[in-house]
Amino acid sequence: MEVFTYKGISAGKYVEGEIEALNQDEASFKLKEQKLIITNLVKTKKKKGEKKEKAKGKSSGFSLFGKKKVKVEEILIFSKQFATMVKAGLPILQTLAMLRDQLESPAIKEVIEDIRKGLEGGVTLSKNFEKYPQYFDNVYVNLIKAGEASGKLDVFLLKIVDDLEKKEKIKKKIKGALMYPGIMFTTAMVVSAFMLVKVVPVFAEMYEGMGIALPKPTAVIMSMSNFLRGTGGMLLLFSLVGGYFLFRYVTTKNKTIQYKWHRQVLRLPVFGDLILKSVIAQISLIMGNLSAAGVNLLESIEIAKSVSSNVVVTEALENVKKGVFSGDTLTKLFLKEPLFPPTFSQLVSVGEQTGQLDEMFNSVAKYYESEFDTAVNNMSSLIEPIMIVFMGIMIGGLMIAMYSPIFNVGAIMGG
Repeated sequence: MEVFTYKGISAGKYVEGEIEALNQDEASFKLKEQKLIITNLVKTKKKKGEKKEKAKGKSSGFSLFGKKKVKVEEILIFSKQFATMVKAGLPILQTLAMLRDQLESPAIKEVIEDIRKGLEGGVTLSKNFEKYPQYFDNVYVNLIKAGEASGKLDVFLLKIVDDLEKKEKIKKKIKGALMYPGIMFTTAMVVSAFMLVKVVPVFAEMYEGMGIALPKPTAVIMSMSNFLRGTGGMLLLFSLVGGYFLFRYVTTKNKTIQYKWHRQVLRLPVFGDLILKSVIAQISLIMGNLSAAGVNLLESIEIAKSVSSNVVVTEALENVKKGVFSGDTLTKLFLKEPLFPPTFSQLVSVGEQTGQLDEMFNSVAKYYESEFDTAVNNMSSLIEPIMIVFMGIMIGGLMIAMYSPIFNVGAIMGG
C-alpha cells in the first residue's frame, strides 16, 4: 500500500491529511467517497526538491498583472475543461496547472496561475476567482462557493458552464439577427452617398448642357448632391457624430431621460420583445442556479440585476427585492411589475407553492429561451423582405429620379 498526502475542501473548510491506497486513482476514489473536493494529492515519499523545482519551472514566464484582456470565449473554454477534469476526480491544483499549460492565451494563463498560487497558499477557490470580477461575475463565484460548501464542486462547475453557454448563445443570436439588416442598411447608405457625391454631378452637368427643365424629384436630388459635396456634407457628418455623443452623454448622466429611453427600447416593435425575452431567460437561469446553490433570495435578486444594464429592468428587480425584504411573495411582487409578463408570474407561483423554486426558475428559463429563439427566427424572416424593399426604394428611387428627365425628353421627341 502507498501513502498519499492530500489537501482538499470538506463542508466548505480546507482539510489535509494522509490516506493509504494501492495507487493514486484508488486514493482519489476513496477521498471522493468521503465527499472531499481534492485540491492536491501526492505520494508522501516524493522528493521535495523535485516537487519544488517542477512547480518553479511551471510558474516561470508569467507576469501577474498582464494588460491583455481575457476573452469571453476563453473563459468558457477554461470553465468547460475545468469542470470536466474536476468531475473526472483530478486534484484542483493539478487541474489548474494542466489548464495553464494547455491554453494558448497568455492572459488566461496569468489568471489561472495566480488562482493556482492562491489556492496553494491556502486561499479558498471562490476567493481566488473573486479577485477577477471582470472575468468571473457574482453568479460564477457564488456557484463555486456552493460547490465548496456542499462538496459537489463538479456539479456546480457544470451549472456555471451551462450558464455561460446560454448567455453566449443569446448574445450570438442577437448579433446574428442584427447583422443582416445592419449590412443591408450600411450598403444602402454607402451606395446612396456614392451616387449623390460621384454620379449625380455627372447627370447635373449633362442636363445643364441640354438646358431642359428638371422634374421636382430630380431637382431635389441635385440639391442634396450639392449640399453633400459642399461644406454641408462635413457639417452633416460632424452634426451626426456630435449628436451621437451628446445622446450617449444625456442618456447616461440624466437619470430621467435614461429611464425614458430604456423604457422606449423595450417598447420597440419586434426588437423590444426580443430583448425582454432574452433578459427574462437570463434572470430565470441565474435565480434557478443560485437558488439550487443555497444562495438566499435577496442576494440572488441582487446578483440577477447584473443581467441587464437597462435601468427599467434593474429598477423592477430592485422593487421585487424590497418587497421580499418586507415579506411579500415573489408572485405578488412580479405581478406588480408591468415589465414581467403574467406567464412569468404564474410559473413562479407554481414554484413557490410546490417549494421547488429552483426547478421552476430553470423551467421558466427554458420556456423563455424557446420563446426567444422563435422571436429571433420571426424577426429574421420579417426583416429580410423589409430591407430588400428599403434598398429598392433608396437606390431605385435615386436612379428613377436621375433618368426621368431623359425619359421625358424621349417622350416629347416621340410625340
